[in-house]
Amino acid sequence: MARTRFADDHGLTARMTLVMLLLGGLFVGLVVVLMYAFSDYAFLIGIAGIAVAFYQWWSSDKVAMKAMRAREVTPEQAPELHGMIDRLCSMADMPKPRVGISEMNVPNAFATGRSPERSVVCVTTGLLGMLSADELEGVLAHELSHVAHRDVLVMTMASSAGIAAGMLTRAVQFGGMGRSRGNSNENRSAFAAMMVALVVSLVVYAISFFLTRLLSRYREMAADRAGAYLTMKPEALGRALQKISGQISVTPAADLRGTGAMNAFFIAPAISGDTFRRATSTHPSLEQRLDQLARIGTELGREH
Repeated sequence: MARTRFADDHGLTARMTLVMLLLGGLFVGLVVVLMYAFSDYAFLIGIAGIAVAFYQWWSSDKVAMKAMRAREVTPEQAPELHGMIDRLCSMADMPKPRVGISEMNVPNAFATGRSPERSVVCVTTGLLGMLSADELEGVLAHELSHVAHRDVLVMTMASSAGIAAGMLTRAVQFGGMGRSRGNSNENRSAFAAMMVALVVSLVVYAISFFLTRLLSRYREMAADRAGAYLTMKPEALGRALQKISGQISVTPAADLRGTGAMNAFFIAPAISGDTFRRATSTHPSLEQRLDQLARIGTELGREH
């Protein structure tokens, strides 16, 4: 975890380390199995695996900003937003990230980037028009804690295992079909190799799916805690979460469809109605988050 004034969270650090080790092992195992099953394409498969991981790491901020139709803004273009992030970064003793605004009516915020120096904190215009100054400060503190704890990078790299599994499987399927024009023995061997590749990739995808969601739910609770302790205003973040979730719940599903790929990075999931299942959700329930913030408020009240 980066050394800032955000509250340390050893549980988050341990979970991030475990998830990266497990998914790294799965990813290497997938590449090795595919290289063994398709020895003619071993070199290309290895290069493809490395390329996918590198691309996810290098361009995570650009991909996220493009997906959200967001743009980076200067202090002259958004002086109040920059001023608030300047104050929070000074309080947290951390480098200031870039600042972005997404022209979307759906209220939300996210942070992304491969390092604190290359990170960006982005808010939607819908969020800026709905929250008070204290509430927006709570949301920004939450997002800055993601940057300080480096869990944004871990989530980006963790999600790449599932993406790579699908891409590599497609590649070897094409390779297998290209080899299936020989005799029947060669055809059977190619079919068996494709089945092995399919099973392994499905296993990798399923494990990465659930591991990233387990980590995602914990990191959201950790960011709520860290942001609340930094601002000393847990009730303001609680009000913001209620407003955001309430607005999203009445937003038509068609208006939320384009944001699905970014759900794990949002401060609140952009899904209308009660469609989430606990095992597959990217966020803890609103009740859990409000309960935690209420406990923090009680604790801070006793201290003062």
